[in-house]
Amino acid sequence: MKKILTFLIPTLLLSGVASAEVSAETAFVFNTFLFVFSGVLVMFMALGFAMLEAGFVRKKNTSAILLKNIALYSIAGIMFYLIGYSLMYVDVSGWIGSLGGAFYNPSADELALLDGADNADAISDTGYSVASDWFFQMVFCATAISIVSGACAERIKVWPFMIFAAFMTGIIYPIYGSWTWGGGWLTEMGFSDFAGSTIVHSVGGWAALTGCLILGPRSGKYGPDGKISPIAGANMPLACLGTFILWFGWFGFNGGSQLALGSALDAVAMSIVVVNTNIAACGGVVAAIILSQLMYKKIDLSIALNGAIAGLVAITAGPDLSNHFLSMIVGAIGGVLCTIAIPMLDKMKIDDVVGAISAHLVAGVWGTLAVGIFGGGDFLVQLIGIIAAGVLVVPLSGIFFFILKGTVGLRVSEETEASGLDKAELTTEAYPEFK
Repeated sequence: MKKILTFLIPTLLLSGVASAEVSAETAFVFNTFLFVFSGVLVMFMALGFAMLEAGFVRKKNTSAILLKNIALYSIAGIMFYLIGYSLMYVDVSGWIGSLGGAFYNPSADELALLDGADNADAISDTGYSVASDWFFQMVFCATAISIVSGACAERIKVWPFMIFAAFMTGIIYPIYGSWTWGGGWLTEMGFSDFAGSTIVHSVGGWAALTGCLILGPRSGKYGPDGKISPIAGANMPLACLGTFILWFGWFGFNGGSQLALGSALDAVAMSIVVVNTNIAACGGVVAAIILSQLMYKKIDLSIALNGAIAGLVAITAGPDLSNHFLSMIVGAIGGVLCTIAIPMLDKMKIDDVVGAISAHLVAGVWGTLAVGIFGGGDFLVQLIGIIAAGVLVVPLSGIFFFILKGTVGLRVSEETEASGLDKAELTTEAYPEFK
């Protein structure tokens, strides 16, 4: 078969058959499929976050963290449908979109096509199904709030977290998204973030940092003399499974952000993005393992897992760079920075259960700056985009967290924390046989 293809392909190229452009309708189909399939892969990352977090928390809090993960994904879907997508993409004035696209629905032309209208050619000119675009954007929104869930685990109440998830996915994330992917003021300045190192991961990381600061650390994490008492997760195989699922889903996260698959150029570009994504994660893991050995004289599995995520986050801003070796370096630096940031946060008594702040915020900042260093972007503009995310997210998150704290309460009681959230806030304990 390989010999036959080797003969046929040059023949077809010479004959002009292979160089023929596909029709607008064919491009429409391929582009729509890219959005739907990539969106499914990104949705699969929700399972990755759930497994990762379930592995890092103690068994008495497992059901609670799983509930938060399925709830936050569902809340993100509803809020992005109601107002989020509209604020992010519809009639963006520079600073925010409008509510003209609230209760998002397919276009009138697409609904007419379903009713039998002969308007396929006109719809094909739009490039892709609007519903596929909504779905692809929505799963990115859910990813941002997933970052907060892991960082604030084991001491935040379930209902206040879900209320914050609605605010995050309906207001905070769409506003920053409108500044960037929505064509707002940061886009006009030339800010570049291919798949969301800052737009998704730093935004989620800033909210996670704010939540951790307001909640305070878990009981027993830090002693009065400054001694750090590590709190081991219940299930490292689950955490490892979650990391591999996230790695797998990231191919849709970054690959789908090519936003088109209707030409050979798009196919080649997407392939480069996927390879760069993979090799950056590899670099992050190896760098984290080496640094872990140097720092602790032993290899730390949790650091290796976060190294993979940090490498993925770091390359997300610029996976369209064609230099694979450079992508590996970007990912490796992300893994190094994450590994250094984890103990630094502990020294500052910032208790991040899963290392989300280090892996998503720190590596996200680095990856966004790397576009300005290696990727041809404007370093100053990239820095402004990073600062703008913090300036938006930290105050809004902080105000809302404090409102929740002063009304319904934010942190569980000492008794609940000791017994576990599964028993106190849910009817289902993950491991009832272990008492």
